[in-house]
Amino acid sequence: MWIRQIHRWLSIAFTIAVVANIVALTMQLQATWIGLLAFVPLIPLLSTGLYLFALPYVGRRSGASSEARS
Repeated sequence: MWIRQIHRWLSIAFTIAVVANIVALTMQLQATWIGLLAFVPLIPLLSTGLYLFALPYVGRRSGASSEARS
């Protein structure tokens, strides 16, 4: 499923951004854009994660309602 692949790649990008932020903090660089860099993959990561979380519940509900009608 392509949503799952996108979610995986976004999580890798988010992890890299967090590591870059930690490295910048240890080097005492005052670059605000490095701190905000983690938010770029975080927003789509949240939406794909919520979709993947809700997917089994939505599928179960539609399956249960079709069984009740039979």
